[in-house]
Amino acid sequence: MIEGKLSLTTVEGTGRQFVATSGTGHAFVMDDADGHSGPKPIEFALLALGGCTAFDVISILRKKRQKVTGYDIEVRADQNPEPPAFFTRVEIKHRLRGQIDPEAVKAAIHLSETKYCSVGAMISKTAKIETTFEILPEDSPETLSHAA
Repeated sequence: MIEGKLSLTTVEGTGRQFVATSGTGHAFVMDDADGHSGPKPIEFALLALGGCTAFDVISILRKKRQKVTGYDIEVRADQNPEPPAFFTRVEIKHRLRGQIDPEAVKAAIHLSETKYCSVGAMISKTAKIETTFEILPEDSPETLSHAA
């Protein structure tokens, strides 16, 4: 079971800022667009998807003994225009640096998308997830782009 708690930071005024605390004791601020003191809940959902696949991919690449010296992920999402504003399309772009076999990256992303990433499994119920990756070799300033 996963647990958490949200606590409103003030009961006066119109603010809707909450401090969210995970079941493991980690806390963060969550707000809306008006308060702008922390990410909105939907932004956390998108970042959770990025984090979920990032943990999967880096773990798989390390098991495949790939030399990853840098790794970033960019995530973007389109939302349903009417409430509820669920994701309808998500783009995930993996950017890796190192001596990495593109086939290893492709396999790692595939395993994340089809087997391991629970956040992706949930979001894929409403959104088309499109994934790409780039590898920047250690000895070259050029980026190689690939579709996953």
